[in-house]
Amino acid sequence: MSQGNLPQNSQPSVSARPANKHPQGYTELEAALDQVEQLLSRLSLERVIEGEDRQEDRDDRPSRDPSHDSSNAKSAGDRSSNPKSPRTGSSSDKSTRSSAQSPAPATSQDAGLTDALLQIRANLSRVLDSYDHQVEQIQQQSAQSHSVASITQRIRQSLDPGEILNSTVIEVQQALQADRVVIHSFEDDAGSVIVAESVVAPWPSLLGERVSQAIAEQRIAYFRQGHYRIVDDIETGDYSPELLELFRQQQTRAVLVAPILRDDQLLGLLSVHQCSGIRHWQPHEVDLLRYLSEQVAIALQQSRLYQQAQQLNADLEQQIVRRAEQMERVLKYESMLKRITDKVRDSLDESQILQAAVQELTLVLGLAGCNSALYDLEEGTSTIRYEYTHSIPTFYGRVAQMDDSPDIYHQLKQGLYFQFCSLYPNPQRGRVSMLACPIFVDANSSEGMEQAVLGDLWLIHRKEYVFNEFEIRMVQQVANQCAIAIRQARLYQAAQAQVTELERLNQLKDQFLSTVSHELRTPIANVKMAIHMLKTAPSEEKQKQYLSILESELAREEELINDLLDLQRLEESVFPITVERIDLPNWLPALVEPFRTRIANSQQTLEVSCAEDLPPLVTDPTILRRILAELLNNACKYTPKGLSIALDVSLQPPTEENGFTAYTIFRLQNQAEIPNADLPHIFEKFYRVLQVDRYKHGGTGLGLALVQKLVEQLSGTISADSADGWTSFTVKIPSR
Repeated sequence: MSQGNLPQNSQPSVSARPANKHPQGYTELEAALDQVEQLLSRLSLERVIEGEDRQEDRDDRPSRDPSHDSSNAKSAGDRSSNPKSPRTGSSSDKSTRSSAQSPAPATSQDAGLTDALLQIRANLSRVLDSYDHQVEQIQQQSAQSHSVASITQRIRQSLDPGEILNSTVIEVQQALQADRVVIHSFEDDAGSVIVAESVVAPWPSLLGERVSQAIAEQRIAYFRQGHYRIVDDIETGDYSPELLELFRQQQTRAVLVAPILRDDQLLGLLSVHQCSGIRHWQPHEVDLLRYLSEQVAIALQQSRLYQQAQQLNADLEQQIVRRAEQMERVLKYESMLKRITDKVRDSLDESQILQAAVQELTLVLGLAGCNSALYDLEEGTSTIRYEYTHSIPTFYGRVAQMDDSPDIYHQLKQGLYFQFCSLYPNPQRGRVSMLACPIFVDANSSEGMEQAVLGDLWLIHRKEYVFNEFEIRMVQQVANQCAIAIRQARLYQAAQAQVTELERLNQLKDQFLSTVSHELRTPIANVKMAIHMLKTAPSEEKQKQYLSILESELAREEELINDLLDLQRLEESVFPITVERIDLPNWLPALVEPFRTRIANSQQTLEVSCAEDLPPLVTDPTILRRILAELLNNACKYTPKGLSIALDVSLQPPTEENGFTAYTIFRLQNQAEIPNADLPHIFEKFYRVLQVDRYKHGGTGLGLALVQKLVEQLSGTISADSADGWTSFTVKIPSR
């Protein structure tokens, strides 16, 4: 296969020289060739005479008759002086040059001269043959030029696209004497189809045959660049397996394809098929097809412009009629819109607003039905919440996944309306005409709203109905009024929710103060009781017992006050941070060691896992130590005897999901389960899970709340889960 790009908008070249005139210098070359052949004839004749003389001498024949010698000499002279020219015309030159006999040399000197003359004769013959070939090409091009002009004229005689295409394939098939000529037309998302054909028997017709979308896309990508294809034999071409199989089914052996291009738009393909066998396409045939494809493109463009002009005239007449009708409906629609708007704005209840809108639209516009759906953009769903139907089944409560119809919901979420008619009957509604309009809040005035697009309005009418401009404008205005009313209703609801939240916070504040005062007073009461009992202790042993109680309650009071102060500093973001480089494999054992004695006394087991090649962590070691110590302390406190505690430290590499940041993961697990009802509250202040505290260890309820604040201070996160008898706390600290 060969390919190339020919100059655009150029007719196949035709020489300006008349067909019956030879190129300059042709006559001189012919004369030179005649002279060479005369010399060769003369040399041949002389050698013949010399051969005869030698034969006579050998036979010892009597002396030759002078008159005989004179006669021979005269005869030889006549033959050498009047040789017949071998070239009598351009059509017989080649046979004359090839049939000349080469004389047999008599001497080495004569042989060299003869060889030189023969070489000169051969060279001159090749040059003259080349000139003859050029003359034939010029004659062919001249005939082709007249044929192309005639074909072009016939193609441009019509403004009907079908007639243009049919005329083209017929003319090309006759001009190139091909087995089949077809024109492919490309369709959006439907591959291509053969729309015109000229074929000779017995080869099958391909008219109306479709080509798959995949093959069509390959052709579009290639021919849109202006390339053409010249394939002498499809079996040796670089076609894809699918396209090669297609040609085989069409019984095609050689193809010549040119794009029909106009203004960088690919209108189709002009394809010539040779079915009887392989064919070596000639350059003038390629030029002809390329030129005709350009003429077809021009003719089609003229046809389209003509049809557009005709359509514009018809549209203008229709617009005048419609304008008169529309003006009559303007006042009617305005009064309708005012009535609907008043009903929509009369309520701060979202459900009443949308239900009134769909009902009024159905009654005013005479619809088969109307519904309104609300969006959940996080879930990607649209749910029909309000509906009013007249002659179609209800779709109330139907949930649509936006991803199933991306084109529709992408346009609606951009605030754009659209209308369409269903091509295939709906199982419930049949074939209907629909108008969809979004309910959205202007981005510049959507303060207090979670999303700008709230939902949509769908209007359903009979299948042949087309919503006009005024109806669409009215529906848009109704949707805008609904959006404003919904925004006001939701702002009102949000304000009510804020009031409720403030009341709840005020109640929590009272509960907090009550709990703090109770927690602060309990150790003080125990201290007072211990002091009183210490004064009246009957023995030294009792005194030591009361002193121990006194020290324990004072420590508890101090811990509670320190935790409250730390929480306050953390909430105000004034907690000091000192960043250091921590080598976790060496730092972690020192942290865990104090807990091993306590774990051993409680008959528990502790497993610590930390990779030796873990990279250093740059963070505040004091805060990190307090976090892990608090979690280990809780694990020791609430894990029953004989059960296990595990601490695992690992590195989470940076990924796109975590913002390309590496995290050090601390995962502490212990065999004690927290009820699902308590799990969401364990990080709240003063919250305690009494069911887990089997041994009544007590506590302030500030430990995990403080841990959460400390983790957040390190820009990390903490989470908890509990299942199958295990509770896990996972702390993620970013590796700086």
